Amino acid sequence: MIYGLYALAALAEIAGCFAFWAWLRLAKPVWWLAPGLVSLALFAWLLALVPSEAAGRTFAAYGGVYIVASLLWLWLAEGRLPDRWDISGAAICLAGAGVILLGPRG
Repeated sequence: MIYGLYALAALAEIAGCFAFWAWLRLAKPVWWLAPGLVSLALFAWLLALVPSEAAGRTFAAYGGVYIVASLLWLWLAEGRLPDRWDISGAAICLAGAGVILLGPRG
């Protein structure tokens, strides 16, 4: 369930941020901001549903998922293939997120 929440949160955040990017950098109409705001609110709600005793740990672990999801967006939505440095960096970040998320707590 945690992985699904992180994946959905990442999709919502990236879509929301892209709506702002498109409005500001790609000259899309201002109404693009409305679904962007809804998407960003959905992101915050989904991330708040992750079962955790500390918000900071939830956000830190999410960071690795966000990086991987951003590179998937780069590839699937923007049509640009991530290079070996993108992939290597994402793998390192995802490993770090795993340590944060799955590490034993005392």
